[in-house]
Amino acid sequence: MTLRTGHTGLNVTDLDRSLAFYRDVLGFTLLAEGKEDDRRYAFLGEGEDEGKGDGGPVLTLWQQAEGPYDRARAGLHHLAFTADSLAGVERYQRALAAHGVDFAYEGVVAHREGAASGGIFFHDPDGTRLEISVPHGLEAAPAPHTSAPTCGFF
Repeated sequence: MTLRTGHTGLNVTDLDRSLAFYRDVLGFTLLAEGKEDDRRYAFLGEGEDEGKGDGGPVLTLWQQAEGPYDRARAGLHHLAFTADSLAGVERYQRALAAHGVDFAYEGVVAHREGAASGGIFFHDPDGTRLEISVPHGLEAAPAPHTSAPTCGFF
């Protein structure tokens, strides 16, 4: 038996702010939402109308965090998304820059020196580390570190 990731749940401090980021900037579709004051959440996915996936959730946002992401605590290291192409990564980079997101590295970078894979690395509104990458096409791209994978310590 082989397991696959079904969806990822993230604790957030402000559901409205996080929903706007993941929906409006990254392009996820809102599939369902819980609006009770102490039980707010949002299921996000690709949506059946986009012709991808089964329309089920890819990401769930839970408004229950009291503070921002803490990289010093055990748990989620980073959340990685895969784009269809290098041009897709570059479109996300432009949209994120227009939204004022701070990137961990300048431009699109390789996962390591000489790697064909790589992408962009940044943080969501609560500081959760995110990556959007492609598996090939970046053989000539720079790698920020020679001793560790790019996604490891941003």
